[in-house]
Amino acid sequence: MLRPAFWLPLIATTLASAQDPVTIGLEDHATGLSSPVDIVHCGDERLFVVEQSGVIRIVSPTGEVSAVPFLDIADRVNDGGGEQGLLGLAFDPGYAENGRFYVYYIAGTAEGTSRLSRFRVTDNPDVADPASEEILYTVEQPAENHNGGDLAFGPDGYLYISFGDGGSGNDPWNNGQTLTNVLGDILRIDVSGETGYTIPADNPWVGVGNDTLPEIWASGLRNPWRMGFDALTGDLWIGDVGQNQREEIDFWPAGNNSGPNFGWRCYEGEIATPGINDDCPAPEAFVAPVSTHTHGAGWCSIIGGRVYRGTEFPRLQGLYIYTDYCVTPYFAIRRDDAGEWERFQVRSTNGGAGTSAIGENSAGELFVANVNTGTVRRIVDQCPMPAPVITPNGDQLISTPADSYTWYLDGEAIPGAETQVFVPTQAGSYYVVGGFGAGCELTSAPITVLETSISTHQAIAVTVVPVPAREWFTIDHIPSATARIELLDLIGKCVHSEGVSGAVRMVLDVAHFRNGSYVIRLMDRAGAVLQQLPVQIQH
Repeated sequence: MLRPAFWLPLIATTLASAQDPVTIGLEDHATGLSSPVDIVHCGDERLFVVEQSGVIRIVSPTGEVSAVPFLDIADRVNDGGGEQGLLGLAFDPGYAENGRFYVYYIAGTAEGTSRLSRFRVTDNPDVADPASEEILYTVEQPAENHNGGDLAFGPDGYLYISFGDGGSGNDPWNNGQTLTNVLGDILRIDVSGETGYTIPADNPWVGVGNDTLPEIWASGLRNPWRMGFDALTGDLWIGDVGQNQREEIDFWPAGNNSGPNFGWRCYEGEIATPGINDDCPAPEAFVAPVSTHTHGAGWCSIIGGRVYRGTEFPRLQGLYIYTDYCVTPYFAIRRDDAGEWERFQVRSTNGGAGTSAIGENSAGELFVANVNTGTVRRIVDQCPMPAPVITPNGDQLISTPADSYTWYLDGEAIPGAETQVFVPTQAGSYYVVGGFGAGCELTSAPITVLETSISTHQAIAVTVVPVPAREWFTIDHIPSATARIELLDLIGKCVHSEGVSGAVRMVLDVAHFRNGSYVIRLMDRAGAVLQQLPVQIQH
């Protein structure tokens, strides 16, 4: 019997979206705000934007800004200094039932007092009760700057509060390395009771004594202006504002309550802090930043960012996207296949000075606030169209439609191969780059051709139906060499695996998996990838 024209047990070992550079755009969403410094959601479609003067406004999904404030406490907020004011907002995990939310602001005069307070919404879901304030925690500030001020509920249901080191230069009180006050630290408290708060039993400094504060969860921070938990993994990302030389992004994995110390005042980013003569331990004693940027490159006050977990722009999935207050690019961070951090630029400029916060809505889409322009803009993928897909048909490889085509063999462009249909003449790994106008070029997943010959017999490709799936996938025409089938999420984590045992058809139950994009991967007995197919789950 003649061999088939295409013998296709091998298809892409990586998703096409991982091959192409990502460029984000900034899409206008809301205007007319006054010094917006934070963007938060309460679990529904509304955005809540914090104005530094002491006002919280609602922004609708279509960008309309509420004329009537959700909360107005300007009469008790000290916003006299550039880093003072109403700085943070977080909604209780049970907000839909209990109507409780939390704010961080500077009260009093001069240097002021940091205040953490709880408020409640009224019977009108768009208006909170300013008289419902319950003050939970206060800290006298020694200077006007470095107030931190972000609030976030972790995946454990506890409230995390960021405090700067108290201000001035070089942390003259060494607050960052002192556990007897909260300055330069992140607190973790339980606010689930009717009043007040309690301290989680697994906080790292519970029971230590010696005046160490058990509320403290992390230390060694200079001014953690914005922090955020990954909505999928629960990992914490922190943008810690530097001093004269370095801006840094810090990371800490979910579920680890061992008391991370991020190194300030001993270290600014990855370098020893100039002018500090303390007997500081080696850098290995501290948690190193995952990314730093220099003031020489234009960075001045890092904003931090968020991990994209929306569904509208699959190529952004899993990227931590961040920028700076000054005019700098946007960058993204993710782990590579070896588990190492990789950083790359996703936009050449942030559009002007004044970027103050990156927040997310309840669907995981990202938004950016600017204090100078009073605007909120939405982060979008500048090339959102799907990458081309190659389908074998007899002796041909056919790309899905694009504006232009460039075919590659083993990583090298094939001269003259610029049409939608291509006939390979030799074995190897083929892929196509499709052009889609506006500077968008996207790469298909590669397909490996092992043999080419004239034949009336054609290989039968593996199929997966339905796509998207609600409760199950049926995988048909499984190659005989397949020993195991895996289901991977878009960050490469295997979420399901089962043996094949010679079956040519299998049904994969996915009813309990979250909505989103996945990959079905077929493996042989040696662990080699035979085929990968992108799929969707939508319940």
